[in-house]
Amino acid sequence: MPGTSRDLTRLRTAITAFFALDGFLFAGWVVRIPAIKHQTGASAGDLGLALLGVSAGAVLTMTLTGRLCRRYGSHQVTVVCAVLLSLSVALPPLTHSVLALGAVLLIFGAAYGGINVAFNSAAVDLVTALRRPIMPSFHAAFSLGGMVGAGLGGLVAGALSPTLHLAGLAVVGLLVTAVAAPTLLRHEPPSAPTPAPSAPSAPSAPSAPEASRRPRGRTRGLVIVFGLIAGCTAYGEGAMADWGALHLEQDLDASSGVAALGYTCFALAMTIGRLSGTALLERLGHGRTVVAGGATAAAGMLLGSLAPSLWAALLGFAVTGLGLANLFPVAVERAGTLAGPSGVATASTFGYGGMLLGPPAIGFMADWLSLPVALTSVAVLAAIATLIGVATRRAVPN
Repeated sequence: MPGTSRDLTRLRTAITAFFALDGFLFAGWVVRIPAIKHQTGASAGDLGLALLGVSAGAVLTMTLTGRLCRRYGSHQVTVVCAVLLSLSVALPPLTHSVLALGAVLLIFGAAYGGINVAFNSAAVDLVTALRRPIMPSFHAAFSLGGMVGAGLGGLVAGALSPTLHLAGLAVVGLLVTAVAAPTLLRHEPPSAPTPAPSAPSAPSAPSAPEASRRPRGRTRGLVIVFGLIAGCTAYGEGAMADWGALHLEQDLDASSGVAALGYTCFALAMTIGRLSGTALLERLGHGRTVVAGGATAAAGMLLGSLAPSLWAALLGFAVTGLGLANLFPVAVERAGTLAGPSGVATASTFGYGGMLLGPPAIGFMADWLSLPVALTSVAVLAAIATLIGVATRRAVPN
């Protein structure tokens, strides 16, 4: 078990590397979806069904991964899932039918869901040991990895086939895993430092393990509540990724190039928000950070969806990214503090469910009403996350 600040710093670096690798590999796959659609001859509907393999694999694996982390340790499971993710990202270009593509995406999704639960569990243990709210920094690494993966994919798309590109990503993934894995495998997850003895008249606060032994029903209920916050946040992320550019192009007459700036503004603002998340949490605490972030995101999305001008909408997208930035990391950390890997798995499953629900739900609402009105649902869910934050801000100690 790591006992020195140097060991904890090495663990933090290794876990950060896996977060960044996850974002890098996933973004690299996403930018090659159009080429793989053409390769398999899939219609839009067939491709949508195949892509459900990623979602199904992730959701089915997340609960199982929580159990595996409890049995074998989050560090070991992180390394195994990183290897599987790196290998499976190279498989989609090798398929030539929708059925085969769906099958390999099921494997890819399982590895993606598994590593998300495992490294979030490892991060929660490290946060507890350091007694510093550094969870947003890990998610910032994921965002940065995604931006690098997407940017690199755009640069090489015209020069490399999907097969060579994704095979290269697999090699990068295995190399990063080979470098970072020994640090995780050498050390058990750290535990919280033992608090100094207190006077009999002033009992100390319960440690993380003691706090997790609350009445089971109440603990489960709180974990679900934090999962709802994660789901509300991820709903907004999925909506912005799939519908933001279309809104700018269709409703505000932006060119395709300018419309692409919408998600860029959102993603960049979210990354900046996560990089500053530790300082924000140290200043405001978890509860007030959720309340402030949810309120900011709700206001930003109302501006982004209903603004009559392009630049006001872009500003709204950026404000939304800043507001949503730290809600998911805080929700996962709080759930993990309460219930360990099982809590992380539950919150992550809710979050992934929200990301899956967002794009189709907005599509249906856009058909019934209009796309700008449909996008206000992101603001509504951010407001709900704010209200949940108000109600639970004292449920788990900061």
